Amino acid sequence: MKITDCTFAQAPEILAIYNEAIVNSTALYDYKPRTLATMETWFAAKQKGSYPVIGAFEEDGSLAGFASYGTFRAFPAYKYSVEHSVYIEKEKRGRGLGKILLGAIIEAAKRQDYHMMIGGIDSANQASIRLHASLGFTLCASIEQAGFKFGRWLDLEFYQLVLPTPLQPKEE
Repeated sequence: MKITDCTFAQAPEILAIYNEAIVNSTALYDYKPRTLATMETWFAAKQKGSYPVIGAFEEDGSLAGFASYGTFRAFPAYKYSVEHSVYIEKEKRGRGLGKILLGAIIEAAKRQDYHMMIGGIDSANQASIRLHASLGFTLCASIEQAGFKFGRWLDLEFYQLVLPTPLQPKEE
């Protein structure tokens, strides 16, 4: 498995992973599959914010999963906080790729001097909760009935990881 940055060349594979999660899970609280045009906007936002998109690639070059982060909230005082996501291709789950990718974006966040990583996880997604806990994330908030999908209310939980960076934060 090769762990490296994704480019727009991987947009169709990322799109397929996202869309499978949208259609079949509560990992994303979207209803409709995304389009390649939405991926163009997504990649542009990642590039503009200098946010990484890190992929796990099979030997044949296919994308097995990816992780990224972006703005948590668009107010200046939140500049040291990011919200992240990790998605694994359906057939590749259970092989430890989520832990590898989450570890990779934690290291990227440290290099970029972020202080807080936040993951919004559906409360029923025990695999993701266990993954986050294994790398030191702790539950910091629960919002009951935050979403509605598949004919039922969904509870959203936020998990956080406090990073030792930056060494000298500034209010600029």
